[in-house]
Amino acid sequence: MMRLAYALAASAVAVAGMGMLGGPVMAAAADPARVVVDETRNRISVVGEGVVSAAPDVMRLSAGVEVRAASAGEAFKAVRAGAAKLTAALVAAGVAAKDLRTNELSLGPEYEAYPKVSGYRGAQGVEAVVRDLNQADRIIDAAVAVGEDVRLNGISFEVSDPGALLEAARAAAFRDAQAKARQFAELAGRRLGEVVLVSDEVTGGPQPLTFAGAVAEDRSSVSPGRQNLSVNVRVVYSLV
Repeated sequence: MMRLAYALAASAVAVAGMGMLGGPVMAAAADPARVVVDETRNRISVVGEGVVSAAPDVMRLSAGVEVRAASAGEAFKAVRAGAAKLTAALVAAGVAAKDLRTNELSLGPEYEAYPKVSGYRGAQGVEAVVRDLNQADRIIDAAVAVGEDVRLNGISFEVSDPGALLEAARAAAFRDAQAKARQFAELAGRRLGEVVLVSDEVTGGPQPLTFAGAVAEDRSSVSPGRQNLSVNVRVVYSLV
């Protein structure tokens, strides 16, 4: 009886030992459990991967207002007024009120030389969900036009409804696992039996981008690019 592992990876492989067919079993050090043939329990465990790509249709804009004043009260009053103005500008540009949320509110002293206070800094941030990417430039411009106290902190893109993508990725991952399992069972002189266990893990998703990195070269449009969604499926088969 022996337990043999074959790791499928793009990295270099190394000889791990002698297999059931008398030949060497190749194992990659990165993940020795991608494919496991377990003769003691007559099972084979395989990890398949499915990757799908799609163009994001939603943008999240993180912006805010930052002010400095001589007193804490002045800074807080000014930052609240600036945030209200920023919010109004975003709504006027086409962002729905339900797609706006406050994601930062801070107030604190700044020191000339501790403990001497030189002033107070107030900040309030807002996240805007932009559901029409054709309006992304106009909405960003509207935020910038509010004034010098506005800060653009970054944008990220996502797919609003990833359900169909997940289904496609799972199907691709299962087919990949099945093909691997069948190949290794044949190499071991066995046949695949029933599926004993299936589990999956989703990776990928929204990728944050800095504001500068998300603007096209001519600075006239925001480019969402494409987004990969990956699913890893572990399938355990019985061997017959």
